[in-house]
Amino acid sequence: MKGFTPLVLGILATLGFSWLGLAYIPDLQIGHLDPQSDEEGTDIYPMPKSGMAERGRRVYIANGCFYCHSEQLRPDYAASDIERPRDAAPSAPPKWGDRRSAPRDYIFDRPALLGKTRMGPDLANIGKAAPAEEEAAPAQPSPGPPVAPAALPPAASTSPPPANAGAQQNAKPAAQPSPPTPAAPPPAANALASPANAAAQPAKPGAQPPAPPASAASPPQTAAAPSPAASPSDSPVAYSAAWHHQHLYAPRSLNLDSNMPAYKFLYQKRRVGGEQSADAIKLRGEGAPGEGWEIVPTYDAKCLVAYLMSLNQSHPLNEVKSAAAPPAASPAAAKPAAK
Repeated sequence: MKGFTPLVLGILATLGFSWLGLAYIPDLQIGHLDPQSDEEGTDIYPMPKSGMAERGRRVYIANGCFYCHSEQLRPDYAASDIERPRDAAPSAPPKWGDRRSAPRDYIFDRPALLGKTRMGPDLANIGKAAPAEEEAAPAQPSPGPPVAPAALPPAASTSPPPANAGAQQNAKPAAQPSPPTPAAPPPAANALASPANAAAQPAKPGAQPPAPPASAASPPQTAAAPSPAASPSDSPVAYSAAWHHQHLYAPRSLNLDSNMPAYKFLYQKRRVGGEQSADAIKLRGEGAPGEGWEIVPTYDAKCLVAYLMSLNQSHPLNEVKSAAAPPAASPAAAKPAAK
């Protein structure tokens, strides 16, 4: 029993020092951080999230997304997170981030969703990867093809042979074949004409000349027709709102090797009443809805996407060193190379 008191005191001292080193002292150091701002107080980081993003954060927690995704970039001396490339479209940023995560990034997060494991990519800067609005908007068909008929009069008037111009004027009264008869060659010339010319005479040449200008104007119209039909088949721009919705509903429609579960319960399948909804997911193939049906996101799905697109830790911090950008060629150095 003589060693019981020192044993108890040793256990209490170990617990006390552990609590001081792991809980109390870190709380004094980083437990009361404020957002960083410049001298004018305009560039403030971080900022509280919007209402939809905050609700989407709760949806993110409720569905266990933090078990497979982290929101923490490790320093370059401990991992290769900063240099790790993204498996996405060329329009997305090539790396996960430019600096490691810092405590100031999480001052408005209660709790901080650092993540458990990385079965999926890190999401600390997934919002930065979102394209601009003009890039994410679907390409509209150009107004060029409707102007093509306006080119018909110049094309018809600039035809080189003068006989063709006279034939076009005579083509309007198609029922009067008399104007071409005065211009017909003499009988001797008809006797020396080729069989092709003899076969072309009974075909009423007064109605034939307008056909070539019409056929010459038709190819631009037929060539422009497939362009609107090809635009819906394109996949959404990587990391846009439409891309996130399609990725949540059918991950394998964008990545065949994805092991992410489908969150179809966050979406509704309903009949199309009149015009299709602007939020409907453009799906084709096995997961596409039937004819007359559409798949639209619920409010929780929209909030979840708003939260994902709000994640951005790319703002520089005074206490964290950002990764050095690759040296760009200066204009002064480019001029001698061009010479």
